[in-house]
Amino acid sequence: MDKVFRAKDKARKHITRDYTKQYELLRDYVLELQATNPDTIVKIDVCSEPNPDSPTRQFRRIYVCLGPLKNGFKDHSPRQVLSAVGLDSNNGIYPLAYGIVESENTESWKWFLDNLGDDLDLGRNSIFTFISDRKKGLHTAVEQLFPDVEHRYCIRHVHDNMRKRWRQTEYRDYLWRCASATTILEFEHLMKEFSQYDKEACEWLKQIPPKHWARSHFSGRAVSDVLISNMCEVFNGKIEKGRDKLVIGCLEYIREYLMKRICNVMKEMKKAKGPLTPTATDILGARKTVASQYIARWNGGDKHVTATMNEMSKDPEAKLDIYKFVHKVYFLETWKKAYSFKVEPIKGRSMWPKSECPTKLIPPPHRTQVGRPKKKRRQSKGERLSKKQKVSQGDGVNATQEGGSQKPTNDGVQNYQGSISVLLVANARTRDTTLGPVKGKVGISPRMCHACMGFSVILVGYENLVVMFTIFC
Repeated sequence: MDKVFRAKDKARKHITRDYTKQYELLRDYVLELQATNPDTIVKIDVCSEPNPDSPTRQFRRIYVCLGPLKNGFKDHSPRQVLSAVGLDSNNGIYPLAYGIVESENTESWKWFLDNLGDDLDLGRNSIFTFISDRKKGLHTAVEQLFPDVEHRYCIRHVHDNMRKRWRQTEYRDYLWRCASATTILEFEHLMKEFSQYDKEACEWLKQIPPKHWARSHFSGRAVSDVLISNMCEVFNGKIEKGRDKLVIGCLEYIREYLMKRICNVMKEMKKAKGPLTPTATDILGARKTVASQYIARWNGGDKHVTATMNEMSKDPEAKLDIYKFVHKVYFLETWKKAYSFKVEPIKGRSMWPKSECPTKLIPPPHRTQVGRPKKKRRQSKGERLSKKQKVSQGDGVNATQEGGSQKPTNDGVQNYQGSISVLLVANARTRDTTLGPVKGKVGISPRMCHACMGFSVILVGYENLVVMFTIFC
């Protein structure tokens, strides 16, 4: 038994030594990252030190925005890991920025959002839209930094709150029908039906202003009718194995994933025939199929429905160009332009440039959690219900309904409790689709960088691109 304890003690000292060493090398790593990837922005924040002559500074948080991804985005449109993730022209994830902070609170949210705003040139009066679950820390940070934004609430989280009192699936269906209505008259009619079914539940829903959750009341400046905020959790599933690594290892795992993802997307681009991206082509094809069931008459002027294309095709003098009704963000050329910037590899540790900073970084204070470190976060009741439905009804996936409505499906998608999505959306004429099932969150052992459960943020309204960023806690 003594040998076991000695071996364990030796392993602990080895891990602790490397854990401390990585923070000492963190500034060197940043210099190498910026040298190999121009325009990369990295910011390190340290704890305040009462003694200015102290040779050490305690690490607090780090923010990373890789130059190639930032340029591609602008051209085409315990401890916690924060990341900014976008949606590209093919409705795929487009990671933009990431970081590690001491905890999820209003101060860390403001620090991350402030840095992201600087990189994306988002001023205080910027017009975009947040889609969130009304998390207090983030909500306060957004109100202080960006007071003019449109703030939407994720309909899945609204339903989670509703399920605390009304658990039947009928309530969910009424909620989604009201949220998916595209006109105010249709919305009022559906709310009246809901009131007749259960007046108390309807009055509870009315306490939430419809401008935050109903499509019929959205301002339209984002030109996106997305209702849910779970898209960014795809990225969370991709980096879960990196969460167990030390600080530089964790940052490198994310950078390597971003580098490999660009290569994989480029392979898909070579298969695409255009002129639209594969996803946009499928969406447009579905719209054409539905529109073919209508009989419409073209008056010779501007057209407002795809169905009139059939009528125009009968006129030999009419020019049939269906693609001019699709926003440029969904074209194949725009997609290629976003990925024309490459994330470069870095050299080995022995070849990193040496930082000339007079102070040395030391690890943050470690808080050992009670019990065995958990690898999975606690799921909400809605998630467990969705998982049971998936097992009983088969392996479903999210699908865009007719007209682009996002209705609840039994897809087993991990819908992070406390997660917020921020979506920067272009003036897109095609509707958004939801993404497929994603993996759950993986925790971290005490000696590592202590990434916890996640939440997300969605911004809507940046020119030329649908973008979303997530903050994982």
